[in-house]
Amino acid sequence: MKMNPESELQFMQKAITLARKGSFRVSPNPKVGCVLVKKGKIISQGSHQHFGGAHAEINALREAGVRAKGSTMYINLEPCHHYGKTPPCTEAIIEAGVKEIVVGIVDPNPLVNGKGLKELKAKGIKIKLGMLREECAKLNEPYIKYITRGLPFVILKSAMSLDGKIATPKGDSKWITSEASRKYVKTLRSQVDAILVGIDTVLQDNPGLLSNHSKKRPIRVILDSHLRIPLDARVLNSRAPTIVVTQNGVDKKRIGNLEARGVEVLRIPRWRKHPQRGLDLKFLMKKLAKRGITSILIEGGGKVNASALEMGLVDKVLFFIAPKIVGGENAITPVEGEGIDRIGKAIKLKDTKIRKFGDDILFEGYV
Repeated sequence: MKMNPESELQFMQKAITLARKGSFRVSPNPKVGCVLVKKGKIISQGSHQHFGGAHAEINALREAGVRAKGSTMYINLEPCHHYGKTPPCTEAIIEAGVKEIVVGIVDPNPLVNGKGLKELKAKGIKIKLGMLREECAKLNEPYIKYITRGLPFVILKSAMSLDGKIATPKGDSKWITSEASRKYVKTLRSQVDAILVGIDTVLQDNPGLLSNHSKKRPIRVILDSHLRIPLDARVLNSRAPTIVVTQNGVDKKRIGNLEARGVEVLRIPRWRKHPQRGLDLKFLMKKLAKRGITSILIEGGGKVNASALEMGLVDKVLFFIAPKIVGGENAITPVEGEGIDRIGKAIKLKDTKIRKFGDDILFEGYV
């Protein structure tokens, strides 16, 4: 039976939707969804639910049983063909008698990277590659960067007034944006591995940095060069793991007090280019990646945001803009630092998009 191209797109879109639903517990694995189709109808579906668990293909094949023979598989990412925490998916696909596979993108992992498709093709299975390629790549952009560059995918989020202020001259910032915007941010937190803020944000706002998903508690990373964080700070008093990042040579008693509360203290060097500007965030990102952290949401103030941008660490920007005017030449802005001397040197964003949350506008784009 020849498939309608429009139907094929719907099947792949279904696979992407399934992948997205299982996304909050699979890291550092990719998000994957799978749909099995026979005679133009979905006979089974599956997704990767959690790290170390069965892959999407296996879950879909188990649901289909003997009906999988002669079916077409729609999957957003190339099936694996190596032994990891689970056996190769390619073996199960071949054994089940799947006749055709429609794939969004090749898995960039060197252990896979086209080898899975090559093996399936050698067994007589028809391969169609590239359906909804851009959407499939965007779905797994943290995984792709982590695998290819050994660094987390970094999202910089800020909330500001219409005139570009994140706080008044006295530091008051609650609440610039609407409840709808804040609710979305909590959802966003459940989709990343870690949240990063500076000590000034902790001292000023005392945030909990919680997500709205009980099964996903992202690691909180606090930049605190001099260990000024109060032991009763909200960020230290919840069940989510917390790392306080500081410099070498800090007071050992303060380190001991934090460690006694179950907080990890990580010492890293200062930024060699501008030591007065704080810690070396590039060094930190490499350290976090080695722990399997593939994505980080920065919710810092102007200093942290400026350092992350200047060091070239930010991949995506999310700026919430509220219909409020704060004013004041000393009011705090979302990006501080030294700035630039010519507009031509400004950081340019691409693939920009605008959405509304209540009366607020969310502007997002890629660096």
